[in-house]
Amino acid sequence: MPELVILWTDALIFLLIALVLVFGRLAASREHLRTPWRSVGQSRMGMGALVVLSVYVLIGVLDSVHYKPLLPEAAQRAKITHSNEVLSLLDYLLTPLREQQEKTYSSPLSTHLYSKENIEQADGLMKRGYPRLKHGGAHLQNPEQEWAADVAWTAIIGAVEAIFVWLLMIGAITLWRGYRAGYSFLQQCQRIIFRKTDIPWHVIFIVLGIILLLAFVAANLGVKYHLLGTDKVGEDVFYQALKSVRTGLVIGTLTTLIMLPAAIMMGIMAGYFRGWVDDVIQYIYTTLSSIPGVLLIAAAILMLHVYMNEHSEEFTSLIERADLRLLFLCIILGVTSWTGLCRLLRGEALKLRELDYVQAAQAFGVRHFTIIIRHILPNVLHIVMISVVLDFSGLVLAEAVLSYVNIGVDPTMNSWGNMINSARLEMAREPIVWWSLTAALIFMFTLVLAANLFSDVVRDAFDPSLRGGK
Repeated sequence: MPELVILWTDALIFLLIALVLVFGRLAASREHLRTPWRSVGQSRMGMGALVVLSVYVLIGVLDSVHYKPLLPEAAQRAKITHSNEVLSLLDYLLTPLREQQEKTYSSPLSTHLYSKENIEQADGLMKRGYPRLKHGGAHLQNPEQEWAADVAWTAIIGAVEAIFVWLLMIGAITLWRGYRAGYSFLQQCQRIIFRKTDIPWHVIFIVLGIILLLAFVAANLGVKYHLLGTDKVGEDVFYQALKSVRTGLVIGTLTTLIMLPAAIMMGIMAGYFRGWVDDVIQYIYTTLSSIPGVLLIAAAILMLHVYMNEHSEEFTSLIERADLRLLFLCIILGVTSWTGLCRLLRGEALKLRELDYVQAAQAFGVRHFTIIIRHILPNVLHIVMISVVLDFSGLVLAEAVLSYVNIGVDPTMNSWGNMINSARLEMAREPIVWWSLTAALIFMFTLVLAANLFSDVVRDAFDPSLRGGK
């Protein structure tokens, strides 16, 4: 059996998933939380964006289950059973993309290298030309004549497979929802087609179909070719872009998990207790806000480098060093980004503490902690929810900017910021290598756009003023 490896960020990711499940169960049992989420579920834009976000989350979760693979039998006889290399389930699924490495740059769906080299002919003479790739299009005997037809046929096969899987998923979901609602399969189909369901299933199915089509076509082409080309060392760019999904999600989610406790606790305490408590908390977040965030992050990363260099024996692999730097970056971003939410919660708590039911609870001698938990906290959850979903996309973009200036994630870790950073020199060469930058921008743009669209729907659903005006 492979040896399971749990990194710090892996543990925090699964803790976050558990917290989301607990919150979902809590929201289902409370009407004041269930009503806004029901409104989100009825939004066509929100559910379409949620499908896209779910695909990104699935990729991130698959890339968060790490293990050390078994070595061949010859090595096991020497009582060395597991490799020192740490892989993930996503690496296992993308084994062809991970192992099919070329010499250097190649353009998307190409069969030859991007730069000319000296090629030895059969007669021993040297000729200047574009060498064939080791893996991309290696199955073609005559690429100039066979390439277009092979790419088209491979894409058609992927599209047919996607349609087949899509129909199976639609049938299963429709049958299940019809059974839950007491309708037959045909009746449920009619309700979905004529849009008589509360949840916009037609939008979900359309977005799901587009994603499956892109996924199956990319999977079929990615096995035979390098779908988005290769980088300077010949690594598949499509593989790098997929591996970068986890980094973006970790930055966006774990930073939020780190900042929320401090922001909620200190914001509510400042507004509820006022007096010297409010003065101390205001002094803390005002002082912290006055420090340039980039300088604070750079100083923290530098201190981490010093620690890792002096304690190199504590890190058995490069992935553990990169994971610690990623976790440290999340902590620093969390420390520097909680002040805005704290200000909002302080202002809301100042208003809530003057309401009649809070004053009545104080008059009856109810403990302050009980008042905060039962009366203050539930009434500021909409602000917390809105801030979380709005800050997510900003944190994803922050990782790209920080990696671009070399104070972000470790250079050995796949991230969109590192891809953009490496593309600086590629865009200056001749001919221009454009696909690494394009791939990072497409994947990052899709995630940020989906997160922003979903956050708009959540904001409209949870904002009391907007709900009251409808």
